[in-house]
Amino acid sequence: MTARIYKPARTAMQSGTANTKEWLLDYEPEQPRTVDPLMGWTSSGDMKQEVRLYFDTKDEAVAYCEREGIPYLVFEAKPPLRQRISYADNFAYPRREAWTH
Repeated sequence: MTARIYKPARTAMQSGTANTKEWLLDYEPEQPRTVDPLMGWTSSGDMKQEVRLYFDTKDEAVAYCEREGIPYLVFEAKPPLRQRISYADNFAYPRREAWTH
């Protein structure tokens, strides 16, 4: 089973960088999820899907995989694209865009 090492992206509901500073190690699924015919719940017999390990650095996560003999893939983190626009710029005199409302 292959492990994935990556930095999680922030959710759509976050404006800050909470929960995005640590590196995450989780496993790719070995078995596909199945739907229970009676209740309609989704389940899997693969218990490694529930394991999530957090590390402070990428090197710590890689060293853990090499020490335990776990094959791994590292996904590099892309720097976030942030536009620094202040609220006051919406009302600035030299505003370039037309009002949309």
